[in-house]
Amino acid sequence: MLLLLLLLDRRLRAEPGDGARTWARFASPPTPEAAGLLHAAFPDGFLWGVGSAAYQTEGGWRQHYKGASIWDTFTHHPPGDNTLAGPPSGAPSPSPPATGDVASDSYNNVYRDTEGLRELGVTHYRFSISWARVLPNGSVGAPNREGLRYYRRLLERLRELGVQPVVTLYHWDLPQRLQDAYGGWANRALADLFSDYAELCFRHFGGQVKYWITIDNPYVVAWHGYATGRLAPGIRGSARLGYLVAHNLLLAHAKVWHLYNTSFRPTQGGRVSIALSSHWISPRRMTDHAIKECQKSLDFVLGWFAKPVFLDGDYPESMRSNLSSLLPVFTESERKFVKGTADFFALSFGPTLSFQLLDPHMKFRQLESPNLRQLLSWIDLEYNHPQIFIVENGWFVSGTTKRDDAKSMYYLKKFIMETLKAIRLDEVNVIGYTAWSLMDGFEWHRGYSIRRGLFYVDFLSQEKKLLPKSSALFYQKLIENNGFPPLPENQPLEGTFPCDFAWGIVDHYVQVDTRLSQFTDPNVYLWDVYRSKRLIKVEGVVTQKRKSYCVDFAAIRSQIALLRDTHVSHFHFSLDWARILPLGNQSGVNHTVLRYYHCLASELVRANITPVVALWQPMGPHHGLPVPLAQRGAWENPHTALAFAEYARLCFSNLGHAIKFWITMNQPPTRNMTYSAGHNLLRAHALAWRQYDEHFRASQKGQVSITLQADWIEPACPFSQKDKEVADRVLEFDIGWLAEPIFGSGDYPRVMRDWLDQRNNFLLPYFTEEEKQLVQGSFDFVALSHSTTILVDWEKEDAGKYNQYLEVQEMTDITWLNSPGQVAVVPWGLRRVLNWLKSKYGDFPVYIMANGIDDDPQDAEDQLRVHYIRHYVNEALKAYVLDGVDLRGYFAYSLSDRTAPGFGFYRSVADQLEPKLSVSHYRKIIDNNGFPGPESLRRFCPEESAVCTECGFFETRKTLLAFLAFLLLAFVISLSLIFYYSKKSRRRYK
Repeated sequence: MLLLLLLLDRRLRAEPGDGARTWARFASPPTPEAAGLLHAAFPDGFLWGVGSAAYQTEGGWRQHYKGASIWDTFTHHPPGDNTLAGPPSGAPSPSPPATGDVASDSYNNVYRDTEGLRELGVTHYRFSISWARVLPNGSVGAPNREGLRYYRRLLERLRELGVQPVVTLYHWDLPQRLQDAYGGWANRALADLFSDYAELCFRHFGGQVKYWITIDNPYVVAWHGYATGRLAPGIRGSARLGYLVAHNLLLAHAKVWHLYNTSFRPTQGGRVSIALSSHWISPRRMTDHAIKECQKSLDFVLGWFAKPVFLDGDYPESMRSNLSSLLPVFTESERKFVKGTADFFALSFGPTLSFQLLDPHMKFRQLESPNLRQLLSWIDLEYNHPQIFIVENGWFVSGTTKRDDAKSMYYLKKFIMETLKAIRLDEVNVIGYTAWSLMDGFEWHRGYSIRRGLFYVDFLSQEKKLLPKSSALFYQKLIENNGFPPLPENQPLEGTFPCDFAWGIVDHYVQVDTRLSQFTDPNVYLWDVYRSKRLIKVEGVVTQKRKSYCVDFAAIRSQIALLRDTHVSHFHFSLDWARILPLGNQSGVNHTVLRYYHCLASELVRANITPVVALWQPMGPHHGLPVPLAQRGAWENPHTALAFAEYARLCFSNLGHAIKFWITMNQPPTRNMTYSAGHNLLRAHALAWRQYDEHFRASQKGQVSITLQADWIEPACPFSQKDKEVADRVLEFDIGWLAEPIFGSGDYPRVMRDWLDQRNNFLLPYFTEEEKQLVQGSFDFVALSHSTTILVDWEKEDAGKYNQYLEVQEMTDITWLNSPGQVAVVPWGLRRVLNWLKSKYGDFPVYIMANGIDDDPQDAEDQLRVHYIRHYVNEALKAYVLDGVDLRGYFAYSLSDRTAPGFGFYRSVADQLEPKLSVSHYRKIIDNNGFPGPESLRRFCPEESAVCTECGFFETRKTLLAFLAFLLLAFVISLSLIFYYSKKSRRRYK
């Protein structure tokens, strides 16, 4: 028991600098499972809130005798070049400069605002009281009854809704009179005036308020209000003045806390704290020095105020040692007065400070990042494991963005997920979360150029209705679920694929190595056993040159050995059109390369591996086309289609006996292709398919199709009809462009044609009736390549990623797991695209011809690819079992890093290929034919008749083996004769 108490006491006692352990704790990259979404609930009784600030939303700046605040003055008469930003270009704007005179007009819309709270379902609402509204002159001598009545009305409405208020006494809007008369917070006398104001609020409102915030973000108030002058009151003083103001703010906060503690806590039972804002900082390198610099950065921003309040009443040592006489000194009585003056840790984290108002020098050359989880862990370690109430958090969108605020929604999701992980995985005591903000408003130095509200406000409208954004609908659902509960569709499925399921692997860029390995030299050699011990070539003597065999290609043998190690039944590779027909026609056939492919396919068949071969892969120089064709316009030239048909006929004729699965075009790049090129490409595919169908199918009995790149396109805002329309449009342009003519109507998608016609773009060709008949139905199965899912939004948020042509913004969910190449891991996207193809074109056989991810070369355990393959194959199983998709095969990408760096199942080490851990995992899935479990019905698959590949080896190479036996016998006889005569000659000389 004593040991337990000692350990507990050790946990509860923090020492300054303990937070530095955070960087080491998170230094190693998390496993894919840990990095993804955590499906769990928040603790019972968790506080869900939303917030706003008086100057940002209230408006009514001169209504009912409200006094002027420093922000009224600052926005009406900005000092120097501190012009505030109005709405961004392209949006209607009020007369600059932007002010909070009207803002969201909350002063006249209490019922409107509280209805927004009811819609969200929050338990708490954080708002601030405007000091100048209740005390126009800043002092208690003449309180404004109308101002007091407004806040009483708001509190009464909150009580009716069952929403607890979290009230901030000072959110940056000091009465202008106090600035003029005293110099603002630079004067210590303001602490007494602030205490008088706080007492008035406690007396009038304290019976209904259980959470009080004294001052919001003192770092910004002190540093940018009095040192840099970027914010009100706009004083460009010295650093010394900034530190003095911060000192006074701490003393003012402590004075109010003691006031509440002694005079109001016994009867009102509330809690008081100060809202501290912080950034997060990461070391450029994991060195002791860099970590110390990160610790110093947090000391200079958060620790500046947190250490005096939560630890020992004094500033961080790093500040005292670096700032010398600039930093005020606490007296012993002040230390005792300030220490412990917070009942919980009120944290503000977001773009108010991060990446905006953080002084660059306070980063100490380290890297800022928006990582809330690590900040929470640091606070937990640094400040005695306090109860943390996140009182402001969120992100922003452009001022032109209206209701589909996808970027804000996904940042909100990220921050809440990080909070959940901090609670469940790191045991940080977070008691509540406040999304910022309830509605769009005036955003301080950024004016109306950005929006942070969950509800959209049209600032130019008379009514200024609150319209819920996508982020509001997301937050509402999250509160309702109290977190991220596991959903049935996210649970892994037990089951197996059909017995004849094609398990494959891909190597698009098979390296053609035509060097023969052995027994192909016709020269005769003698072995010099006495002197050089080497073979000496006998000049002028040659034997008859032996015919080469497929077994002579060492590269093929090693390739097949790797494939057999994976247990795949199929191997997908691409032919090199430019090497087979360098001139683009049959006047210069490279028979050596063609024979190499013939040998590769034949040896695969002998090894019981089915070759799946693509005729054209857009790769390398000239996108895989012969140089003459590329120079004559490539796919823009209609004659390229005829040349492709001629090339296809050559391949079918020479290789078709061994190849039963053909792909004409492998993943044509629809996003980098003109409409005329796409048209000719479709004709080329159809001509090749018709040739096979008419001239080769009967004898070769193979199948032919085209592989389309089919990444899933998901609406960024699932609640937005416009985003759904955008997603449908992109799917039609990405997949339907080539799929609809072949698998569907024989013509281009209607959506595509209508969209282009509306924009007077008439470049999309029309099919003749003859071409429709040629193209439509030119397939034997549906083949697709899939790697990821892309989110699309109709709102123009990031000009750099906005597709003006399709009027679409591409983005990603920042909570998704990503590869080193920034490919998002979204397994459910595969299932959705399979279902989309089925619903769009019918229940045809489907093959997933390529599916894979790049990995971290430093990750010896290959964790990401293991995670990726397991989850994507399981989604494919769901499509087959649950959705009835006629899925016939799955091909993992790619065989080795040599031809697809980072994507391989085998890594290249000292010119040898070594299996990564993912090989054994994929092999296990193949051997189990899926994911069988005790609850799943095991499919009985009859054993295939055993094929003795070794027997086949000897059976098909009788001539070669006889020749080898003859050589071995001759070698033994020659060796015997040499030793015999050598011995005889030695005896003679004796």
